[in-house]
Amino acid sequence: MFGRNDKSCLGLTDVDAISENEPRRVTAQDLGAPKGTRLVTAGCGKNHTLLVGSEGQLWSAGANQAGQCGHSACPQISTFKLVNGPKLGGVKEKVVQAAAGITFSVVLTESGKVFAFGSEEKGQLANGQAGERIVSAGKSAFDYETEPILVRGLAERKIVKIACGSQHAIALDSEGRVYGWGYNGYCRLGLGNQQDALVPKLIPQFAGPNELTMGADIAAGPSNSVVIDKQNMYFMAGKWKNTGDGSGGQPFSTFKFIQDIMGCKIVHAACGGVTHWAIAQEEDGVMTITFGQGALNGELGLGPNEPKSSTKPLQHKPLTGIDVLQIAAGQNTSYILAHPNDKYSDLPRHPAEIDVPDFCFVCEKDNGDDDPLLECEKCDYPFHLKCLSPPLDAVPDGEWFCPDCEADPGAPVRLDGVKRILTKGKKGKAADFDDEPAVTGQKRKAASQAAPTKRKK
Repeated sequence: MFGRNDKSCLGLTDVDAISENEPRRVTAQDLGAPKGTRLVTAGCGKNHTLLVGSEGQLWSAGANQAGQCGHSACPQISTFKLVNGPKLGGVKEKVVQAAAGITFSVVLTESGKVFAFGSEEKGQLANGQAGERIVSAGKSAFDYETEPILVRGLAERKIVKIACGSQHAIALDSEGRVYGWGYNGYCRLGLGNQQDALVPKLIPQFAGPNELTMGADIAAGPSNSVVIDKQNMYFMAGKWKNTGDGSGGQPFSTFKFIQDIMGCKIVHAACGGVTHWAIAQEEDGVMTITFGQGALNGELGLGPNEPKSSTKPLQHKPLTGIDVLQIAAGQNTSYILAHPNDKYSDLPRHPAEIDVPDFCFVCEKDNGDDDPLLECEKCDYPFHLKCLSPPLDAVPDGEWFCPDCEADPGAPVRLDGVKRILTKGKKGKAADFDDEPAVTGQKRKAASQAAPTKRKK
């Protein structure tokens, strides 16, 4: 994990931020989970974070003034702490998904039940109340729940996905019905009005009986909601741009399709601060689509000589040919998860250069084109095929990772070129290399096209 650490939302104290160049790795074992448990998904609020383990555990850290971390209210939870719940009938449920808004959190369990905790403001806990009370002249406060409580309005439905905006939430059930609750300013719930929903409301457009018009996927932005129906059409409600139809003055009061992409078969959507993303299925792969008015920080990623902002959906040309499978968008950033392929390897990497030696990491020799170097796809360290243990006779198909990166796949790559795991030595013999200074130099590429070398990502 990386980014700003406001209210210790990254689970650390005395650290303002963590650089994306050297992200912090957190394992379930670091949090006290038994061996074999993995962290499988997460949810991010404004200043708090939820982590979900493969055995259904839920950990939280960050701002907790309204109990949004699932612990007794306090200014913040400084390190990741296991949440005691959710529970149904006194029995702990296994969490499979987590989502978060500014001051509340929502989790989905393996049984299809939804639980919420944090501030009751605007009905975002779906418990039938907003919990507002006057504390002084012109000042209000809101009740809150510090333990996960069952969203009873969905108890008879098997929910399969949840999503949170800043102060609202939406849910999709196993049959394709979509429900929304919480703050409904700008009609973000798509109910045709701006009345806050204190309990889950069924959104009529996706209630059937025509199965093709029911929901297949959902997403939520700060002031909008997205539903993809079973015909793979993309629908939006609320405020999603600054001017014109869909702006604060003319929000989409009900879910409307976006004309420019109505012919695309959308299979996945994501919403950021002002950005909107979609993945469309095509005969020869996928197409990535993006748009967003007011995107000023390069979060659309269209390239240095392209517009930073767009009110109309655009095919993302830099990602053409990339097998994108999932997208996540933050307030000012976007993250793309893709299957590796040849096109992926041609993309520029970040950071652009890593300080690595230009000779074999094992034998510390450069034998020229007669014995070219094979480079690890992750750390970029070069190796002779014969110096590996066991040695390789030929370049492996697809991606190749060095023994260090295979042994510790989650470790971040340091920019100074220092290896983390101690495998350096002649013919695979281990040697303590941790305190040696980094060897500088640029990677050498083999001249022959047939030479066993890997391209930089």
